[in-house]
Amino acid sequence: MNYKSIARLLGIVLIVLSFAMASSIVWSVYFDEPATTTALAIAAMATFASGYACYFFGRRQTGAIGRREALVVVTASWFLIGAFGALPYLFDGAMPSFADAFFESVSGFTTTGSTVLTEIESLSHGLHYWRTLTHWLGGMGIVVLFIAIFPQLGVGAKHLFKSEVPGPITEGLKPKIKETASVLWKIYLGLTVVEIGLLYLAGMSFFDAMCHAFATLATGGFSTKNASIAYYDSASVDLIVTFFMFLAGVNFGLYYAFFKGRFTAIFRDTEFRVYTSIFVLVSLAIAVDILSRHPNFWQALRYSSFQTIAIVTTTGFATDDFNLYPDFARTLLVVLMFMGGSAGSTAGGMKVSRIIVVTKAAFIEIYKTFRPNAVRSVKLGNSVMSDDLTKSIYGFFALFLFMFVAGTLIMTLLGLDLVTASTSVIATLGNIGPGLERVGAVENFAFIPATGKYFLSFCMILGRLELFTVFVLFVPDFWKR
Repeated sequence: MNYKSIARLLGIVLIVLSFAMASSIVWSVYFDEPATTTALAIAAMATFASGYACYFFGRRQTGAIGRREALVVVTASWFLIGAFGALPYLFDGAMPSFADAFFESVSGFTTTGSTVLTEIESLSHGLHYWRTLTHWLGGMGIVVLFIAIFPQLGVGAKHLFKSEVPGPITEGLKPKIKETASVLWKIYLGLTVVEIGLLYLAGMSFFDAMCHAFATLATGGFSTKNASIAYYDSASVDLIVTFFMFLAGVNFGLYYAFFKGRFTAIFRDTEFRVYTSIFVLVSLAIAVDILSRHPNFWQALRYSSFQTIAIVTTTGFATDDFNLYPDFARTLLVVLMFMGGSAGSTAGGMKVSRIIVVTKAAFIEIYKTFRPNAVRSVKLGNSVMSDDLTKSIYGFFALFLFMFVAGTLIMTLLGLDLVTASTSVIATLGNIGPGLERVGAVENFAFIPATGKYFLSFCMILGRLELFTVFVLFVPDFWKR
């Protein structure tokens, strides 16, 4: 294990983070918030100093890194940015303890959107910006950003990229991983700018439009308002956010294909068609189920479609308290919490492509019950899934469900009721944000003990890195030569 190379790369990540943190000072100065300005400046300097110390320690290790080093760098990066990202909240006094600040920071970077804040609107503008910027950086991945803007890392760049980009299939869009990372960030930035403009035209202030666009494209869900998107009570705002949440849940590789002139690629993609169909069908089903809560079907559809896409993309915004929905609608939303968006999107969850593969594999096993000699392969679109990839998806499902059950048991030991415990785990493991009951759409996680907050923070990082990247570090042979 090349620890100096690991230290050097972790140092670069922290240096990138320090500059991002320093950008928040612009807004705290603009809105005349001296206490926040000081807190952000101290936090940024502490982060830069720590990063430079790590970089200096490994400065002579400039060669390519291997797969093991890449896995350590990616996992350690997420724990480090969670810890250092908590500093502005602590230094400003917005959070009473490190457990709260770490939870909020990790929730931001992993685009989970769960919060310990009971009075969101009391935050300064500088912290609001930092809070939603953590979403935006984490959505595409700060390690992917660092691959895009720093010199080629050799073979190590490919390992870093594959360890962080979510989904079972992470082939590059271009021959060089650095170019792939750059393309992804350009698409991401372009969509963000367009949404900021549309939200501003719909009546939001520029600052609010920017913060909500950051949270939408990252499928995060942090809002500058206690009532989330419901605060604006605007059909046009709901429609814009719904549309961009939908876009954020699509594989970004399809956008690249579209911009390169392959206009039909997105519609021929099996995962996209299934993702769209689920969104439409569940939205209609919930609209019918909640019709009694609204004056007409179109009003019910407005709220049902927003909550459906907010849950399936794991964004977690709210325009309605779905904790009060009928049991059928609530159950549908809980099912969507497990599913998530498309592979290669900023959404969390298990991913639609994995659901498709497991469903098809189950059908083949049923088929072989009466035709045991039949030879059939699992396909995703026109691609035949290799046995290794299919097995890795089975392993992911088993590990995900194990963590969900184990996590639920741990949270019930801390005194939470079953519904709150189970949905707090799936809300964090799936990077969704809100759950049901005491962690519902209009509630928060402030009441959970510090131990529970640290555990749920761990669940968020597990979900963001899709389990294997983190759990492999617990295998003794991983550390052997």
